[in-house]
Amino acid sequence: MASAAEQLAAHMNFGAFSKATELKNRIWFTLGALIVYRLGTYIPLPGIDPAVVAEIFSRQAGGILGMFNMFAGGALGRMTIFALAIMPYISASIIMQLMTTVMPQLEALKKEGESGRKKINQYTRYLTVVITAAQAYGLAIGLEGMQSSAGTAVIDPGLFFRFVTVITLVGGTLFLMWLGEQITARGVGNGISLIIFAGIVAELPSALVGTLELGRTGALSPALIIVLLVMAVAVIFFIVFVERAQRRIIVQYPKRQQGNRMTAGESSHLPLKINTAGVIPPIFASSLLLMPITVIGFTAGQGPEWLTTVAALMGRGQPLYLAIYIGLIVFFAFFYTAVVFNPTDTADNLKKYGGFIPGIRPGRNTAEYLDRVLTRLTVVGAGYLALVCLLPELLISQFAVPFYFGGTSLLIVVTVTMDTVAQVQSHLLAHQYEGLIKKSKLRGRRG
Repeated sequence: MASAAEQLAAHMNFGAFSKATELKNRIWFTLGALIVYRLGTYIPLPGIDPAVVAEIFSRQAGGILGMFNMFAGGALGRMTIFALAIMPYISASIIMQLMTTVMPQLEALKKEGESGRKKINQYTRYLTVVITAAQAYGLAIGLEGMQSSAGTAVIDPGLFFRFVTVITLVGGTLFLMWLGEQITARGVGNGISLIIFAGIVAELPSALVGTLELGRTGALSPALIIVLLVMAVAVIFFIVFVERAQRRIIVQYPKRQQGNRMTAGESSHLPLKINTAGVIPPIFASSLLLMPITVIGFTAGQGPEWLTTVAALMGRGQPLYLAIYIGLIVFFAFFYTAVVFNPTDTADNLKKYGGFIPGIRPGRNTAEYLDRVLTRLTVVGAGYLALVCLLPELLISQFAVPFYFGGTSLLIVVTVTMDTVAQVQSHLLAHQYEGLIKKSKLRGRRG
């Protein structure tokens, strides 16, 4: 027999959506915010020659710059006010989460609840400013050294240009950070993920046209293009399958005495996802890798010789780059899983409400059992993330296909879409529950 939630989900239709005024307002707000973001990716930095930048970028788009440009929604290739995108904020969030696990003061703040979380968020914003300023200054120096047959990228290089560039890029990143927080609070879905999602999706048509153009000119064979498209569809199906997969642990609740009535014992389940960390590990790994490598790529040739060596070793598809990338993905898969799911707290909550796992003693034994199961699931999940992100990387480095058909971009698009749809469905369910409650109250008054 289907549960009440399943019955409601089965009867959700456009009529229910049209009556959910709050949900419609949230969706319109989300769309409006994403449109504002996309408009900002076309406003160029002051003091640069966009034509020269576009020419230089077209020569380097096959490497690390192409992937960073994907996360920036094309803003880096056009060198706009959102050129650094949201990546510095993600880097700051990573650093703060790592520091929370090693610094007792921050760990105590985390346990304070809402007030502690606000303070940690404030520290994250301050750190974002520092990281963005450092990266923006490096980018400004790199721009001053860039030149093509049409001239130099910077019209009037110097301290004033560097100052304006740092201020503009810091302001752009902070605005995106604020916009993402507003989407999370007043819209639908996770704001930061949706901003990255919107950038990738907006560039997909041009990437598809570029791939077809490569086939027309003979750079890619038609058979290879078909294989790549089939591979992309297969990767999407694989992502959906794994993201939906769960390990359901049976939880038994004993009989309870309620007044003079004895209620029967209940059986429930604790769902553990194979990929608990979701899309966070690839985003975190890319964030830590891309911007430093991008700055090195800009300054290599103008700076010390070791920068050129590092840039060559960390090139797209190089063994060192792939090893570090996969290592970071695996690390953040385990790290973020430990952040979002605490086996000890879960075991304590089960014990508090009388629940237990059949065959496992409550308390410490339950926590150890959950930790063991979660570790095994995370090994599979980390391997899945590494596979999805690594295979397309190898194909892209070999055949120079646009990055938008790679595993990381498809993983972000599919996962964010699934999460957003799930949130929309939860809002619809809540609205229908409210409608049922109101109807039952009216009937009660009439009776």
